[in-house]
Amino acid sequence: MIFTETSIPGAFVIDLEQRGDDRGFFARAWCANEFADHGLNQRLVQVNLSFNDRAGTLRGMHLQRAPHEEAKCVRCTRGAIYDVVLDLRPGSPAYKRWDAVELTADNRRMLYVPEGCAHGYQTLTDDTETLYQVSEFYAPDSEDGVRWDDPAFGIEWPEAAERVLSPKDAAWPDFRDAA
Repeated sequence: MIFTETSIPGAFVIDLEQRGDDRGFFARAWCANEFADHGLNQRLVQVNLSFNDRAGTLRGMHLQRAPHEEAKCVRCTRGAIYDVVLDLRPGSPAYKRWDAVELTADNRRMLYVPEGCAHGYQTLTDDTETLYQVSEFYAPDSEDGVRWDDPAFGIEWPEAAERVLSPKDAAWPDFRDAA
């Protein structure tokens, strides 16, 4: 695997190192030792799958607060997404900054989202499927989020003919700075 750190400390784009021949290719998509070598959380307790019918579907921006903070490794297994990581760690030099990467079934990239960062994505195609590996079990009492269009962050989302959001994601309150 090839790890490339984003502008958010501890968030990485992970590309597969493909070994190909006339049959296709083989690549490692998870290795606890390689994650540890990059200082990343190797704990894996849950794998979640999300399917979205329509392009323009936006999920996010979500995170779990302490004591159930989770790291996520996100991959698009069908279609394409614009995947965003937002740093909400008050002590981070990138506090309140965001970065984004396009994850597609064809590029097979993954995005590692560290604890304390919010995550969200917008589908770029119809019939999109996204797989999340997470380091903590879902804890409803620790669930939190920020609005996808909160001016405190200025996230630049792709244009969408129609944006589809859950009522919950549309209703997160304005961000209040904890720093």
